Amino acid sequence: MPILLIVLIALAIIFDFLNGVHDSSNIVATMISSRAIQPRLALAMTAIAEFCGPFIFGVAVANTIGHEIVSSENLNMIVIIAALVSAIVWNVMTWLLGIPSSSSHALIGGIIGAVAIGAGFQEIHLAGVLKVVLTLFISPVLGFVVGIFIANVIYTASANATPKVNTLFKRLQVVTSLGLALSHGTNDAQKTMGIITLGLVISGVQETFSVPFWVIVVCALTIALGTSVGGWQLIRTLGSKFYKIRPVHGFAAQATSAAVILTASLLGGPVSTTQVVSTAIMGVGAAERMSKVRWGVAGEIASAWLFTIPSTALLAAGIYWIITVGVPAIIKLF
Repeated sequence: MPILLIVLIALAIIFDFLNGVHDSSNIVATMISSRAIQPRLALAMTAIAEFCGPFIFGVAVANTIGHEIVSSENLNMIVIIAALVSAIVWNVMTWLLGIPSSSSHALIGGIIGAVAIGAGFQEIHLAGVLKVVLTLFISPVLGFVVGIFIANVIYTASANATPKVNTLFKRLQVVTSLGLALSHGTNDAQKTMGIITLGLVISGVQETFSVPFWVIVVCALTIALGTSVGGWQLIRTLGSKFYKIRPVHGFAAQATSAAVILTASLLGGPVSTTQVVSTAIMGVGAAERMSKVRWGVAGEIASAWLFTIPSTALLAAGIYWIITVGVPAIIKLF
């Protein structure tokens, strides 16, 4: 393999691992906060389900990321490397700050910024970008709306139940968390699959865009390992800062998130698990009463979402310039 392709694959694996660490909070936060299951067991169970996701539900999202957003014919490896470095830097920064930002937004922003400066805007497929952007921004709205609907159905059905119903909701969260983990592994691992496969095409290792089996295995395993580590600071953000989550909230939020994310995955739409889970939690809380949700925290997270794509696009453009112009200029000085 060419050296740059090896570098790209290594960076993609790092991004995939950090994605798992970053997004583990989305899967287990409500389950841990409501004391439905022990933290380490929750993360281990989630990691196994995430590994299985892409093998069960296919790779439609990988095709969208690697084939429908940009043209591979006139791209070079440095463009994709700059996009990955940008997304990795953003993920690490928001992880350390405990901000549940979107890994998907970070990667899309990085791709757009790097391709724009490295190959020109004409290499960006506007139809593909529009599909991704619409999916990314519609899915959290659906998370909120569906969360309200499902929560109201549950509240109505259990209106006359005794406090023992909490035990039932705790047990049901094991099922919904597995569904959410499968959907997350299906959607998020595929983003890295798309990037690696795009690199294989650009480098000439493959003539056409088709995700190899070994890429599916590596990406699924990597995101599962990242999930097993767990982003504890982010888990605390999602699990307690919106409101005090009880078993009924955890069950409703997980059921909502799994339904939205899995539907998008089957349609080939990359979504932000962070966005969907966060808005589902808010929707479930708002269904009980609007004042229950700490909207200030929601506003802080929404701000991070809005800034992610433009920030990572600019960062990727800067990284591409440093690699192609800045570093060679410094080398010439010596």
